[in-house]
Amino acid sequence: MGEPLVVVGNGMAATRLVDELTARAPGRYSITIIGEEPQLAYNRVLLSSLLAREVSESEIELKPRAWWEARGVELLTGKRVVEIDVKGRFVRLRGGGRVGYSKLVLATGSEAIRLPLPGAELSGVLTFRDRADVDAILARAKARSRAIVIGGGLLGLEAAAGLNKAGVSVTVVHIMDRLMERQLDEEAARLLQSQLEARGIEVLLNAESSAVQGRRKVGGLRLKDGRCVDAQMVVMAAGIKARAGLARIAGLDVNRGIVVGDDMQTSAANIFALGECAEHRGICYGLVEPAYEQARVLAHNLAGAEARYEGSLLATNLKVSGIPVFSAGDCAGGEASETIVFKDPGRGAYKKLVVKDGRLTGAVLVGDTEDALWYLELIRSRQELGHLRESLVFGRAFSEPMAEAA
Repeated sequence: MGEPLVVVGNGMAATRLVDELTARAPGRYSITIIGEEPQLAYNRVLLSSLLAREVSESEIELKPRAWWEARGVELLTGKRVVEIDVKGRFVRLRGGGRVGYSKLVLATGSEAIRLPLPGAELSGVLTFRDRADVDAILARAKARSRAIVIGGGLLGLEAAAGLNKAGVSVTVVHIMDRLMERQLDEEAARLLQSQLEARGIEVLLNAESSAVQGRRKVGGLRLKDGRCVDAQMVVMAAGIKARAGLARIAGLDVNRGIVVGDDMQTSAANIFALGECAEHRGICYGLVEPAYEQARVLAHNLAGAEARYEGSLLATNLKVSGIPVFSAGDCAGGEASETIVFKDPGRGAYKKLVVKDGRLTGAVLVGDTEDALWYLELIRSRQELGHLRESLVFGRAFSEPMAEAA
């Protein structure tokens, strides 16, 4: 028997940690995974595809049960941890029972923010964050029904795209002046909006929600400017927050998330956190790739090596209702930066590259993301562009041969 390691949370971060750790230190730990959801870990990124019925429930499963069994992992699904006893080194489960640990990893993820609007308690007000949410939305997604999605960020647009493909009329209500304002500049956001509208998704910008209308069930949404939008369903997708309640009650340092150092350890010895519940150097990332990078670092450290997590370069690479969108690095630029823009209205393509001190520092792509990973590597490596600069906007296949010939 190996050293008892307990992981609270059964999501993408926990799965990657087990994968990395059992490859680096097979047999060193006796691993127990405790997850609230009844299913095996699944790919949360594919929830909009599940909502659109483009994939089945089995297709979003990250690893089959046999994979976990082969690594000797004990899976406790459908179980909720209600207490961490730091001194006694055990976690207590709801309904009784406890599990002891030598080392504990908190991978509790995040939860959708429910806006405190009048009428938010009505039947038909839902969130979009997990499999249960998808089931609830599908139960109400009848033909020719209407839905409102509050939030025009990543989460909201994924929900809107899934509903649209499921045959529901969708209106996105967003408080900001453009969609995905954290990832896209004004022109890219306008292009994305026009393409979403061409697919039948209505977008209302600068629109602040005031109240959900209805008596026992949803009848619509009233906006601060007095407008009313009819609907039978309201999906709140206006943001997420770290699930840090367990850590807070246990006396661990918590700000927006569970505070961790570069070794992913919390303020308590032998307790670690990673993924969306973790706050590193003041940042809660809320994205998959940083969680995977954190899992890699933590696996190194738990295996007896030394590794440091120094933060992640924020990057988004996804399809919104079939429209490829990519954003990475410093997309706004500044006085010392140079901006290169390429537009192809006929193809619905837009590229914006930000160059500073001879290096690529940011990129925004809509419609054509074929070279997204190449641009991302250039940003991460801080490679001097040299002759690549002259044809950078035309992509890798064109730029690299040109640079070699120069």
